[in-house]
Amino acid sequence: MIPDWAEELGCAITVCDTEGVILYMNEKAKATFAKHGDLIGKNLMNCHNERSKGIIHDMLEKGGTNCYTISKGGVRKMIYQSAWKENGQVKGLVEISMVIPEEMPHYDRG
Repeated sequence: MIPDWAEELGCAITVCDTEGVILYMNEKAKATFAKHGDLIGKNLMNCHNERSKGIIHDMLEKGGTNCYTISKGGVRKMIYQSAWKENGQVKGLVEISMVIPEEMPHYDRG
């Protein structure tokens, strides 16, 4: 299901189904959440607050994306969450979490 390149990509990748059950985590994602044990097969709703659950539920119902930055443990990350689909039907979510520098260039390309 997941291509081999996902394992060695410099980002944490987590994939869940339409119920929020985690189907896949690459090694970087597993390392990020290692203190919680093996999360594959567990429901990701159990580790989110009500606001986040609402956003996740909305993406699972309608599709779409959610993108934001966080600081955790002195590291800045960009979180990109998107519905994944098969034949136009939402089948779950993918989250890609990547470390970003404190100051990051921005380019307007027009």
